[in-house]
Amino acid sequence: MDPLRLTIAAIPLAAYMLLLGLLNLRRQPLMTTGSSDLATLGLALSGVMLVGPLELFRPEAAVAEMGNYVWLLLLSFYWLWVWLFGLLSRPRLVIYNISAEELHPVLAEVAAELDSNARWAGDSLTLPELGIQLHLDGFSIMRNVSLASSGGRQSLDGWRCLATLMAKKLSAIRVQSNPRAVSFFLAAAVLIALSFTQLLSRPLELAEALHEVWKY
Repeated sequence: MDPLRLTIAAIPLAAYMLLLGLLNLRRQPLMTTGSSDLATLGLALSGVMLVGPLELFRPEAAVAEMGNYVWLLLLSFYWLWVWLFGLLSRPRLVIYNISAEELHPVLAEVAAELDSNARWAGDSLTLPELGIQLHLDGFSIMRNVSLASSGGRQSLDGWRCLATLMAKKLSAIRVQSNPRAVSFFLAAAVLIALSFTQLLSRPLELAEALHEVWKY
């Protein structure tokens, strides 16, 4: 891979790794929606998609007609797919920098306040008055937990109420910084160093790649 395409693919991933490192250094959990989490991941992979499938399958007729503006069209097409997946995905809340064991009592307290008929079954929770069925999906390596919906019949208003109260409860919690944050920073540093090293050490290939990209 030429240095230009390597840099385009690596820099968004490096930024994503830096973001994960900063989140894991926090002494407070951070909650976001599943759609926002998917959009952030989509942004991180946008460079990889641009120099991979989007470039591989770009229509030559559109290139001849639109020139370099075709890249804006392809990126817009990619982001429309990311947006569509976000709209079609089931309700989900993602809480960073907290373990399932730490989150469980917080969620139990929230459930008791929102619905007196709340029922637990292992890591699954049903809130019948709010129209919510969910389960805890922990990812210990990343130290985050997802509250993922179970079943297709879900109340979006109920999920909004759950998200509002969860955010309020989590704002009062302090947790230990995740030592794995260092690994995210190291991964970001490697990607950035590799990109700039390739750019500086291979100027002729960089010039050829720029000429190829902008020749239209």
